[in-house]
Amino acid sequence: MPEKIGLIGLGIMGKPMGKNLLKAGFPLTVWNRTHARMDELCALGAHGAASPQEVAENSDIIITIVSDSPDVQEVVLGANGVIHGARAGSVVVDMSTISPQVTREIAAALQAKNVAMLDAPVSGGEKGAVEGTLSIMVGGDAAVLERVRPVFNAMGKRIVHIGGNSMGQVCKLANQIAVVLNNLAMAEALVFAAKAGADVSKVLEAIQAGAAGSWALNNYAPKILRRDFSPGFMVSLQQKDLNLVMQASRDLNLSLPGTALTYELQKSLQAWGLEREGNYTLIKVIEQLAGVEAKGQTA
Repeated sequence: MPEKIGLIGLGIMGKPMGKNLLKAGFPLTVWNRTHARMDELCALGAHGAASPQEVAENSDIIITIVSDSPDVQEVVLGANGVIHGARAGSVVVDMSTISPQVTREIAAALQAKNVAMLDAPVSGGEKGAVEGTLSIMVGGDAAVLERVRPVFNAMGKRIVHIGGNSMGQVCKLANQIAVVLNNLAMAEALVFAAKAGADVSKVLEAIQAGAAGSWALNNYAPKILRRDFSPGFMVSLQQKDLNLVMQASRDLNLSLPGTALTYELQKSLQAWGLEREGNYTLIKVIEQLAGVEAKGQTA
């Protein structure tokens, strides 16, 4: 019998992850703060719960994927939280991106109840969640990871054990540093080409195949040239993650000048009311500074 899975948080990432768990044959109990978001998964065979506590009562492995550190604290440790329903020997897997320090605190509270925890944030955006190709970076006990690995395999293609509790979150923040600086590099390259009068589509075709090639150029740049800024990962969530990076870097007395610059540039997007667009919308700030748009000229 496959282990019973609970899933808390059915947003852009959580809902497709839940669909993949159902496709893989796992019994699934779900909960979301906005209850209507449970309907689609329930129609596919999931059981809807009234609270995170009820999810835990009906699950062996409880997954949370919500927005920020306070949200994870609430659904796990709050009045109707997972900790009040989880049985000794069960596992909580937080796949959100949150503070490493908060992760350690939650893990300690769960351990006192003989409940194991993995922090397992993901990379790959909505596309990876839909296709089941996420990269999953895991902090926690290696033996617990092996127990949960079949569940991860239903949602992702690369599962890497980074270290103890909170190291998954450290890895995810490192990932976000690389993501935003790739987005900034892409934005500046495309805007430079547009300002110089080049066919930006041809420039993109040429540089994708060389040393500048990147996931951002392959996946985000074509959308930019179509002026499609629909989110796979929203600016608001990117800024939340960068705020975590900035907090952690202050604690480490660490200078991250490029990341700090990108964090400040993206505040313009928030000021313009674009925080719900895709994180590659960063290019609009560079376009505004240049007085030009990076549009495709050829099919």
